Amino acid sequence: MTEHNHDHTHDHDHEGHEHITLVDEQGNETLYEILLTVDGQEEFGKNYVLLYPAGVPEEEDVELQAYAYIENEDGTEGELEQIETDAEWDMIEEVFNTFMAEEEE
Repeated sequence: MTEHNHDHTHDHDHEGHEHITLVDEQGNETLYEILLTVDGQEEFGKNYVLLYPAGVPEEEDVELQAYAYIENEDGTEGELEQIETDAEWDMIEEVFNTFMAEEEE
């Protein structure tokens, strides 16, 4: 996984895709689309997002980015944080595998 700092913006395009712009330590901005959101409130007290680079053709392999998403108390934009535990990764992997199996049906 590539490390990014936590700066991001959240946007929607006309097709209903949600976008997040991540800014790395050098100030480079990269636009990502949200592939999947994972509700981990019950287990870990936070939600998660799986992101992939925007504009990449569907048949091309991409490296997914996964982050914990901590929403601000007022419900506006929140913070992206690195995922810290194997238990969190295991839960995200299980949800992702289920998602991919459903997409292939």
